[in-house]
This record gives sequence, C-alpha cells and structure tokens, in this order.
Amino acid sequence: MTTGNSTTKQALNIAVLTVSDTRNEDNDTSGRYLYEVAVADGHNVIDKKIVIDDKFQIRAVVSNWIASHDIQVVLITGGTGFTARDTTPEAMLPLFEKAIEGFGELFRHVSYLEIGTSTVQSRALGGMANNTAIFCMPGSTGACKTAWNGILQQQLDSTHRPCSFVVHLKDITDCSSRG
Repeated sequence: MTTGNSTTKQALNIAVLTVSDTRNEDNDTSGRYLYEVAVADGHNVIDKKIVIDDKFQIRAVVSNWIASHDIQVVLITGGTGFTARDTTPEAMLPLFEKAIEGFGELFRHVSYLEIGTSTVQSRALGGMANNTAIFCMPGSTGACKTAWNGILQQQLDSTHRPCSFVVHLKDITDCSSRG
C-alpha cells in the first residue's frame, strides 16, 4: 500500500453501482460517467452493476464488494432522495463500520454553490467497511460530476496533500494487473 508519502499516484480498484428502477446499460449516464472518470484518472473499474432501488439488493451487491479482496472503493449513484423508493442510505448505514460524515456535508456544500437550497433534498453519504470506502451520491449525472470533481478525485488520489482516503484502503499490492 502506498503510505501517502509517494509522489507516484496509485491506481485504485473501484466498483460502480447504479441504483435505479428505470436505468439500464443504454441510458445509465451517471454510472457511465463515474466509470469513465475513474478510468481516465488512472483507476481500475473492477465491476459495474445496476440494481433496482431495493435496500436488500443494494446491500447484497455492496456486501459482496466489501468482502472482495479486489475492491477498495465503491461508488454508488442513485437512491439518495426522499421518495418512497429511495433506499440507498438505509441499505448502506448498517454496513458502515465508520461513517464519513464529511462526505455528505461537503457534497451538500459544493452542491449548494451549484443548485442552491435544493441540495437539502440530497442524502449523499459515505462510510468505511472492511477497509473499503463507499460513497453514495444522487442519481443525476450533474450530482456525480459535483461529487467527483469537488471531492472524490482528490480524496482517491494517493498524492493529494495533506491527506486522502487511500491510506485507509485494503492493501492490494498490484492494482494495475487487475481489471
């Protein structure tokens, strides 16, 4: 594992989950965006799935990724609103060993600068489980861009100073050979 003192950026193994009752591989612009920016930033996207907004299906997919030795980061888009079908926070909270309160707080701050008070309807959240970072963001592509550009790109960069989440992740000795 890179200790955080390295000037060489470490590629991380990432899984992307889209939570939606209406999206499929053809129209999943948010999941596709997260996949593309992660790869463009030098990371390995190990898996990408779409599941309906059902807390048990969400939890099952993410539980498998948390248990995997190959996945260090899970990016989830969708299911963070206030409709009856939005269950991503309820699915994830029982899995978190530690919450990353700052992710949701910072996401809403950055989002507020872009969309104003509508950001209060976002239940974006983050947490750690089995040395896997999990970040849940709204389902719009714009929200995914806000999260990636405003927070995740830096926090998933092993060279970011003064610190990033990379030092807290599973020790995978050769991420570049996977995928």
